Amino acid sequence: MRGRLTISALAVAALVAAAGPARATYPGANGRIAFGVTAPGNAQPDVYSVLPNGSAAKQLTQDPAFDACADYSADGKQIAYCSSVGDPTGQFDIWTMKANGKDKRRLTQLGGGATFPDFSPDGSKIAFGARPAGAANVDVYVMNADGSDLVQLTTAPGNDRYPAWSPDGSKIVFESERTGLNQVWIMNADGGGQTQLTLDATQKDQTPEWSPDGTQIAYTVNGAVNVAGGDIWVMNADGSDQHPITSGPEREYGPVWSPDGTQLAFLDFGSRTVYVMNADGSGRYAVHPGGVQFVPAWQPHTEDEDD
Repeated sequence: MRGRLTISALAVAALVAAAGPARATYPGANGRIAFGVTAPGNAQPDVYSVLPNGSAAKQLTQDPAFDACADYSADGKQIAYCSSVGDPTGQFDIWTMKANGKDKRRLTQLGGGATFPDFSPDGSKIAFGARPAGAANVDVYVMNADGSDLVQLTTAPGNDRYPAWSPDGSKIVFESERTGLNQVWIMNADGGGQTQLTLDATQKDQTPEWSPDGTQIAYTVNGAVNVAGGDIWVMNADGSDQHPITSGPEREYGPVWSPDGTQLAFLDFGSRTVYVMNADGSGRYAVHPGGVQFVPAWQPHTEDEDD
């Protein structure tokens, strides 16, 4: 199932930095972890994937554009991601490719930024945040997985972004600034029943993410103003039992559950490195140090990665 990127490289970084898992993780065995990396010598990030222990790195995109905010489909065979390739103004569009990097397809051309795609559990739809040309705000949209039948789900004042489907496909969690403070919200898959889950007076940073069993949501609480990242929190899917699982000076965001539900991957904004930790916050380790990294996605394992 689920960084914040801006429209320029900074806007992209802001949207990707402000955007995540995005992305929802679906149940299964723990497969590879995908994330954007600006490797030494490269001007822009590409999408890479590695095993959870950091080995067997594979570069999945190779172009002069900004490629990041990857999301795996529930069967682990497809990746949706955002890229500025082919857009002279540096705007992001939603693309898909096989998990091995083959068969890349551009799905959106909205004249404005589109980021943080998230596959529905059946793989038929993709939710994402976008600000089409002429729009005042970022809103949550849904389209078919081939890019057809675009539907806008949110219309409230302020930005709505970072959508992630629940594992049963009935709900979408997202973040909204409609109250004047970025908070975690939930809605039905058709956009109805929009309900605020976090009500405290702290900014929420990217991105909210369902646990594979659908019982919990991980998200980022940012107590500082104009500083990306904060602490990772977890709550029940109904908004109850909100509590931190990290603390300290590190600036974390973009949490994503492992498919077996025992771990979380996230980005440490200070070091710009993807880490993995146990679901209770213990056992933290850097996955694949090196380069400037962006928020991760975790693949439900498939035996047919090269298909």
